[in-house]
Amino acid sequence: MKSTGSTALLDEVRRRLSPERFAHVLRVAELARAVAPAVGVDPDKAYRAGLLHDLAKELPDRELLRLAPPENEVERAHPPVLHGRAGRKLAEGLGERDPEVLAAIEGHVVGVGPDFPLGMLIYVADLAEPGRGFNRDLLPLLESGRLLEAYRRAVERKVAYLESRGIPVHPRTREVQRALEAA
Repeated sequence: MKSTGSTALLDEVRRRLSPERFAHVLRVAELARAVAPAVGVDPDKAYRAGLLHDLAKELPDRELLRLAPPENEVERAHPPVLHGRAGRKLAEGLGERDPEVLAAIEGHVVGVGPDFPLGMLIYVADLAEPGRGFNRDLLPLLESGRLLEAYRRAVERKVAYLESRGIPVHPRTREVQRALEAA
């Protein structure tokens, strides 16, 4: 994998995304790297996962379905939920080989288990990065090392948001929700 500061990697990610999405992934990457030490995560891995997490976000549904064939009815009915798995494949194509970084990219949409700090960090950073203008109350939790608490709140909010709009919650997110209740 190209190094964190690699101009070539940044240029490749920029080329694949709209200016707005690229700005978002940079904010996620920078936030994740900044708080990584407080939550026991390698800052370089956090930056790479943040930078690469939305590589597939702007792909058309047919391309998402090709890269990440649906595994359940939620994925068939709502192909954008596949952008984590599809993004993992695109990141592999760019040379990312670290299994934790790849798993964090894949899991940032539907969630990860509470035993995976890098994945939890990317999930929360994606929802709380400063450019979004909401979920800012999660940032002090991250900065103080309270990753599990921040993640629990982030998952609860995402589920509530989906339910309030009548959007089906992914089965993996429901599994994560149950695991967090037991954690």
